[in-house]
Amino acid sequence: MSGLVGREQRRLSRWWHRQSLRSRLTVIAATAIAVSVFVAFQVASELMDQKLRDTAETQLRADARVLATSAQRVGLTKVQLPQYSGSGRLVRLILPDGSTRTPAGQPALPAVSERAGRVAQGASSDLLESTDWNDGYRIYTLRTVDGAVQVVDLADDGPVNQFGFGMLLIGLFCVVGGALIGRTVARTGLAPIDRLTAAAVRVAHTQDLDADIPNEGGGEIRRLIQAINDMLAALRDSRQAQRLLAEDAAHELKTPLTSLRLNIELLIRLDRRGTLGTALSAESRTRLLNDLGAQVAELSTLAAELTDLARGDVSDESTELLDLADVVLAAATQARSRMPDIEVALDVTSVWVSGRPAALRRAVLNLIDNAGKWSPPDQPVRIRLRAEDTSAVLEVDDAGPGIDDADIPRVFDRFYRADSARALPGSGLGLSIVKRVVHAHGGRVTVVRSARGGALLRVALPAAAPPAPFAATEGTAVR
Repeated sequence: MSGLVGREQRRLSRWWHRQSLRSRLTVIAATAIAVSVFVAFQVASELMDQKLRDTAETQLRADARVLATSAQRVGLTKVQLPQYSGSGRLVRLILPDGSTRTPAGQPALPAVSERAGRVAQGASSDLLESTDWNDGYRIYTLRTVDGAVQVVDLADDGPVNQFGFGMLLIGLFCVVGGALIGRTVARTGLAPIDRLTAAAVRVAHTQDLDADIPNEGGGEIRRLIQAINDMLAALRDSRQAQRLLAEDAAHELKTPLTSLRLNIELLIRLDRRGTLGTALSAESRTRLLNDLGAQVAELSTLAAELTDLARGDVSDESTELLDLADVVLAAATQARSRMPDIEVALDVTSVWVSGRPAALRRAVLNLIDNAGKWSPPDQPVRIRLRAEDTSAVLEVDDAGPGIDDADIPRVFDRFYRADSARALPGSGLGLSIVKRVVHAHGGRVTVVRSARGGALLRVALPAAAPPAPFAATEGTAVR
């Protein structure tokens, strides 16, 4: 039985979820009105029934007092009882010996109850018996001098039934009207949603992200439309950034690929002629091969940086609480292996941040690589890390020529390279990756002229409280 009920519930749930929102609102409105009418009918029926009962009891008592007054004047055995007319209340006299008198032609009544008999014998003054109400009787017994009189009311359910039938008709009318009103309200209220859906479908089919959806309606509808327009704007910006990245990448790849192709074609042509060994001296061949190797390395670096930049903030690496000093030390070690001729001087204090270790290490490495390209061989790249208020501040400076004021606003742009840097290796993406990583971690990066005349790049990241085991050792410096 429980399994059958469960299947029916699941079937009803599936049916409900297949219905449109408009149909659901219609059903909800009709159901709410039906429940309201039913509750109102129940309450009104109870009130009306109680009122009828009170009225019937009051009338019973009044009729009984009139009959008792007449019986007291002439006695129960002599009082005149009018012939029953076929309607109205029924009466009965209970004599002292327990016998009864009733009007001629009156229908038979239930036998005198034991409690009514005790009233006739003087045990109490009156008695209202309603136990027989469901059988069609309500009997009121009133004691007199030598017995008791009884007035019997035949229960009439006609008014209650008529009231219930009227309420039923009203309820049906209200349910139907409520369903119609609910559907109309749902259609009107969901009209902006329909237009929004049509606009979204049109955007999906045409791929036209410039078609903003008209902001109409109010409240939740307006917020939903605004959110979708914001999403379209974000998609437009993403598409624009993607197009610019592709155009810039194509432009940057053109030069090294052209040079690489020309050098390779030269080698192939000389090899086909059989003059590879005689046309080029050993020094020229070495220089050409070194040039090819440098171009391949540059292309590899550019491809890796393009891949990293195109991924944006998408990364499988999770955010964790880490000591930024460890990240800086790891990046410095990697930089020393890549640029053994460049000295790296560290002045690092333990500062904890919340971030992605690999991304932060890549950003620090790019800063060191950028400084290493400009720093003279006899001048170290200086790296300082310290806590400043609520931030972790990392500074990387070199003793190079510095950055011109005209180049500072664009130094973090993709593929931007100052005129003085075009002869140096690099893709122009390193500092843009730094900016993206720092911004993704809620920080900021700036560039100023260092005290040594070169460039000083400063990164400020939100600091975090260190874990309890490391709190005691916080502030240790590494040089």
